[in-house]
Amino acid sequence: MLLLHGFGDTPQTLGYIASGLHAAGFTVRAPLLPGHGRTVGEFSRSRASEWISFARAEYLAMKASFGSVGLGGLSMGGAIAATIAADAPRLPALVLLAPYVGMPRTLAAAALLHRVWGPFAGEFRATSSRSILDPVERAKNLAYGVTTASALRQLLTLSRTARKALRSVRAPTLIMQSRLDNRVAGHVAEYAYSAIPAKEKDLVFVERGGHILTVDYDRETVLARVTGWFTSHMA
Repeated sequence: MLLLHGFGDTPQTLGYIASGLHAAGFTVRAPLLPGHGRTVGEFSRSRASEWISFARAEYLAMKASFGSVGLGGLSMGGAIAATIAADAPRLPALVLLAPYVGMPRTLAAAALLHRVWGPFAGEFRATSSRSILDPVERAKNLAYGVTTASALRQLLTLSRTARKALRSVRAPTLIMQSRLDNRVAGHVAEYAYSAIPAKEKDLVFVERGGHILTVDYDRETVLARVTGWFTSHMA
């Protein structure tokens, strides 16, 4: 099982899900994406193409070792997973958790103008207490907490790439989204569900957590759904 984390974050957000899947009998890998978990400078210099290429190489390496590999991603990791899935016709199962396949218009406009305001802005705050509503889990988070104009532009590039890729995803797909998500609107998940032409797909909304639903108040529900999806399609 390959799990991919989100923008400016780390695999820590996938630890609970990864442990649960491992307990269910799966071999799980949740790698640290290029530019993440190091320095903000490295993060700002990393590119969407690097994140995708790295994740694809991880997927192919696991596939070479295990034959059948399920794929899942959170937020930006979901966008990367969808991009990989579009070119993986034999992918047995895909899980997209709050997939970042649509950036709000005002933020997208700012990202497109990153060269204009980026040099003046430098690093700026990117955290929100609404992303993880559980204060205990919020305190454990290892995200940078800041971002840059350049990194924001790369996120826009990736979200647009993934949005197009959705039309070619044919693997059985589970999409999960929180109704309280402060980063990805519910209509984005609904669009992803409608755009994916897979014969078997499901869209599940949870009610209590924020954007990082893998560690928030709905984490047990998320784990149960994700484990059930992978188990039923990879038995």
